[in-house]
Amino acid sequence: MKKSNPIALLPIGVFLVIYLGLGLLFKYGLKINMGFYNIPIVVAFLIALLVACLQNRELSFDAKLELMGHGIGDKNIVTMILIFMAAGIFVGVVGRSSAESVAYLLLSHVPSQYSVVILFVVSCFVSLAMGTSVGTITLITPIAAPLAVATGFSLPFCVSSIIGGAMFGDNLSFISDTTIAACNGQGCQMKDKFRENFKIALPAALVSLAVILIISLNTPIEQFPIIKEYNLIQIIPYILVLAGGVIGINVFVVLLIGILSGSIIMLATGEIAATSLLKNMGTGAEGMFETTMVAILVSAICALIREYGGFEALLRGIKKVFRGKKGGQLGMGLLVGAMDIATANNTVAIVMANPIAAEMAAEYGISNRKTASILDTFSCVFQGIIPYGAQMLVAITAVTELGHSVTAFQIIPYLFYPFLLLISTLVFIFLIPEKKKAN
Repeated sequence: MKKSNPIALLPIGVFLVIYLGLGLLFKYGLKINMGFYNIPIVVAFLIALLVACLQNRELSFDAKLELMGHGIGDKNIVTMILIFMAAGIFVGVVGRSSAESVAYLLLSHVPSQYSVVILFVVSCFVSLAMGTSVGTITLITPIAAPLAVATGFSLPFCVSSIIGGAMFGDNLSFISDTTIAACNGQGCQMKDKFRENFKIALPAALVSLAVILIISLNTPIEQFPIIKEYNLIQIIPYILVLAGGVIGINVFVVLLIGILSGSIIMLATGEIAATSLLKNMGTGAEGMFETTMVAILVSAICALIREYGGFEALLRGIKKVFRGKKGGQLGMGLLVGAMDIATANNTVAIVMANPIAAEMAAEYGISNRKTASILDTFSCVFQGIIPYGAQMLVAITAVTELGHSVTAFQIIPYLFYPFLLLISTLVFIFLIPEKKKAN
C-alpha cells in the first residue's frame, strides 16, 4: 500500500483552478463572450501534467516518463481511444441530417397535442443511436422553436424536453463517449453497464414522459403543420448500431457495421459523393481529437498521482465521510459530479474520476459494472442541469439563431429527466439491493 500524500493531488487542483477559474473570469468577471468551451482544455491539462512532473524529486524524469507510458498504454485507455475514433467516423459517415428524419416521421403522424412528447421520445432515440447529446440537441432544437410558436407550447418546455431526451440516450448509448470512457475505465462490458443503467434510467424516463404528457394535455394549442420531408432509409445505420449494441456484439464490429451500412446507403441514394464521404470520415475522427488527447493526458497525470500516493489520500478522506458500500457509491457519484461542475464536460469528468473510482470500487467491494453505471449516471445528471454546460448552451444558441429568446434559468425548471434520474439512482443505491453477479 502506498503512503498517503494529499499534496500529490495538486495537479488536479491546478487544472480546476485554470479551467474553472478562467471560465468564470471570462464569462462573468470580464464580461467577455467566452465561456468554458472556449478555454483550451488540453492546455490546462498540459499545465497540470507539468506540475505533476515537477513533484516528487526522488524520481528522475525518465522514471516519470516510464510511469506515464504505462498509464497511457493501459489496455482500457488504448481501447477507449480506438472506440472514440470509430464512433467519430460513424457519425461522420451517416451525417446528422438523417437523424431529422426520425423527428419529422413521427411528427407527421401524431396530433400536435402530443408533439412535445414526440420531441422527448425522438431525442431519446436519436441520442441513443448517435451517442451524442450535443449532436441530438443541435439537430432537434431547430424543430422545437417553430413548433412552440405554431402550437402555443412554452418554448422552455419544448427545449427542456429535448435536452432531457438527449441526456437519456447519451447515458445509455453504446457509442457515447461517456459510456466508452466509463466502461473502459472500469474494465467492464458495455452490455453489462447498459443493463445496470437501463433499470435506473427507464423509470426516470417513463415518469418524465408522464409529466410531459400531463402538461401537454393541459395546454391549449394549435395544430402544427409539418413542412419537411423525411427519408426512412437513412435511419437504418442507427438501428443496426443500436440493435447490435443491445444484442451484445463486440463494439468494434457494431461500429464497423454502422460505418459500412451508412457508407453504402449514402452512396447508393446519392446523398454524398465518394470523395466527400472519405472527407466526412476524416472530419468525424478529427472531432474526437480533443477527447482523445484529454484521455491521454489524464492517464499520464493519474499514473503520477497514483505513484505519489494521491489516490490513497483521497480514498482515506472519502472513507471518513462515506461509510459502507452504499456510502461508497454515493461518494463516487458526488466525486464525478464535482468534476463535472468544475469542467462542464461529463466525459472529462468520468476520465478524471475513473482511476479514483476504481480504487474506491476495490475498497468498498463495488462491481465494475456498477461503478461504470454510477459514473455515467451522476455525470449525466449534473451535465444535464448546469447552465454553462454544452447541452444548455447549444440549445440556447440554436433557439437564438432562429430569432427567439430563452435563458437557462427558464429551461431548468422543466428539466424533469435529469432530476428524476438523480432520484431513481439514489433509490437504487439505498433502497434496492444489488443482485450478486460476477463482474
